[in-house]
Amino acid sequence: MITEATRARFEREIAKYPADQKQSAVMACLSIVQQEQGWVSEESEAVIASILGMPEIAVHEVTTFYNMYNQKPLGKFKLNVCTNLPCQLRDGSKALQHLAQKLGIEMGQTTPDGLFTLQQSECLGACADSPVMLVNDRHMCSFMSNEKLDQLVDGLRASVSK
Repeated sequence: MITEATRARFEREIAKYPADQKQSAVMACLSIVQQEQGWVSEESEAVIASILGMPEIAVHEVTTFYNMYNQKPLGKFKLNVCTNLPCQLRDGSKALQHLAQKLGIEMGQTTPDGLFTLQQSECLGACADSPVMLVNDRHMCSFMSNEKLDQLVDGLRASVSK
């Protein structure tokens, strides 16, 4: 459900554009929903479409085009490992495999405790720092050796149990 506080955040984003171009705020509105709810539901897309004066399918097309928008609830920590060619050449796929083994899940799955969702991603724009990953679409992690991956997962797990 979209709260009044969320609608107010939408309005601040919409105000950045000329009145006849308020549809330009679609990505910002989707990001707000993602931050507040953890994922973007079809119901949220419908509200955004109504507020922006867009067809619902146009909002859904944006949601499905970008992998930063979750279309279903995921774990508390979304781990996106770059598996594009430059990262693969520098062990990106091995990093993904290591995380899958450590977490006991396959790519695309969420751990039974709901903490981690493991995904592959396309280029994160840090090829020289590979293997790289993005945590919750916000925190870039570079040069991720198996030891660093283990430390990251253990640290995230510990941050929740405190």
